Amino acid sequence: MGIKTDIEIAQECEKRKITEIAANAGIDEKYLEQYGNYKAKVDYKLLKDLESKPNGKLILVTAITPTPAGEGKTTTSVGLADGLRAIGKKSIVALREPSLGPVFGVKGGAAGGGYAQVVPMEDINLHFTGDFHAIGAANNLLAAMLDNHIQQGNVLGIDPKSITWKRAVDMNDRQLRHIVDGLGGRVQGVPREDGFEITVASEVMAALCLASGITDLKERLGRMIVGYSYAGKPVTAHDLKAEGAMAALLKDAVKPNLVQTLEGTPAFIHGGPFANIAHGCNSVMATRMALKLSDYTVTEAGFAADLGAEKFIDIKCRMSGLRPSAVVIVATVRALKYHGGVPKAELNGENLEALEKGLPNLLQHVSNVKDVYGLPCVVAINAFPTDTKAELDLVEKKCKELGVNVALSEVWAKGGEGGKALAEEVVRLCEQPNQFSFVYDEKDSIENKLNAICTKVYHADGVVLDANAKKQLAQITELGFDKLPICMAKTQYSFSDNASLLGAPKGFKITVRNLKVCAGAGFLVALTGDIMTMPGLPKVPAAEKIDVDEDGVISGLF
Repeated sequence: MGIKTDIEIAQECEKRKITEIAANAGIDEKYLEQYGNYKAKVDYKLLKDLESKPNGKLILVTAITPTPAGEGKTTTSVGLADGLRAIGKKSIVALREPSLGPVFGVKGGAAGGGYAQVVPMEDINLHFTGDFHAIGAANNLLAAMLDNHIQQGNVLGIDPKSITWKRAVDMNDRQLRHIVDGLGGRVQGVPREDGFEITVASEVMAALCLASGITDLKERLGRMIVGYSYAGKPVTAHDLKAEGAMAALLKDAVKPNLVQTLEGTPAFIHGGPFANIAHGCNSVMATRMALKLSDYTVTEAGFAADLGAEKFIDIKCRMSGLRPSAVVIVATVRALKYHGGVPKAELNGENLEALEKGLPNLLQHVSNVKDVYGLPCVVAINAFPTDTKAELDLVEKKCKELGVNVALSEVWAKGGEGGKALAEEVVRLCEQPNQFSFVYDEKDSIENKLNAICTKVYHADGVVLDANAKKQLAQITELGFDKLPICMAKTQYSFSDNASLLGAPKGFKITVRNLKVCAGAGFLVALTGDIMTMPGLPKVPAAEKIDVDEDGVISGLF
């Protein structure tokens, strides 16, 4: 019999009723809004009722720079939460919702893998509880009200050439990146250049994930800049009187979603901003809820520690007051060999020389977490059958030289049982003192903040702003938005802004070509390299292998 696929493992699991999972987490049924038997929304009023309860420990899971070989960050997060339960600790995992773009594209879903998954896997990876549809609808309502305002006389004097707000759809659809709409005569609207972003790149998604509640969300929606007037003044959603209706569309989406792991550990899955475009963390409300209900909350930030972890620290922690007690950096021997120059097809053979060449990538992430963010960390080696003892020993030796322990994570094959060693080390680290630190002072100038991220975290020689970015920087500073934190939009495949520079490159600068104000989310986006807010499908999309039979059983999801 062959190895079972993730979806087969998930479908064979005997799920517990969500009311049982909620009771296990300490959530009274009165706070639950059930979506069938195995998923529910949790009323945000629970947060207010838990206010006086102390927080548990927060554990951040991040990773080395991603490769086609895969690292297993979500799998490790889920397995660690199960592992903590296996050693007698009360844990909850708090993750992001997957976007349909990667599910049907190249990356697949984001529900973990093997015996460390969250279920119902198919629902989580597809429509789930409809949050993304609500976010897309709120985004597009604002777009419709903006264009309608211009059509109906344009009292605010909005310059159609200065509109920054785009429409959104949760699909990889390159055809919609740059479009012209409003064609067909006077009654069909005002012709203009337009475009779509994928829903996870929408500022509405970022705002929902950073909001402390519905009132805060409404205020954030109102602050969103949709474009500029002919006089150069920002025009906001509040100017268009749109935030109330947008918030009405989001009144249920703002409530965290409760599901379970294969082993019945409670899991909050809520929000899903991309980490190479937005801040890449699940919602503040879901994380806070988990912290009030558990002794240990495991959460993750998208991509590697230079992108997701930096934004977790400098954006999510800065805005919410949350502080992690320990960090897990996920790596695989295979991925490190890839960073050392071995092609994907040849990663199964032992190659200590390539591993030694690739290790600086891991060690640079470790150094950043310890020395820049000031947090204790452990390296979790996501085990593969092809890993040799000599390879594992080399990784352990190099990490020990930096004063960091390595734990072998076997959660993919063994679930929580395979995460016990990692859980023990995480519990130990949570009791260690730390010197938690932001990368920069948000009151500093935009250029100094960019330089701090580029030199301290990416280990670049500095930042270069092209002519367009310089002009935008001057305008942003003049408008008083220069004190906002920075959200770097950079390739996830390299410390640099060049995806082909693997390992731990040196002697490069980061070029910023565009600066955008996200006043509702509360940060500035600095676009580097060729980052796009609307991905495209690959030559052979994952969608081609997904199917459903006459009993409604889905196959091909991963």
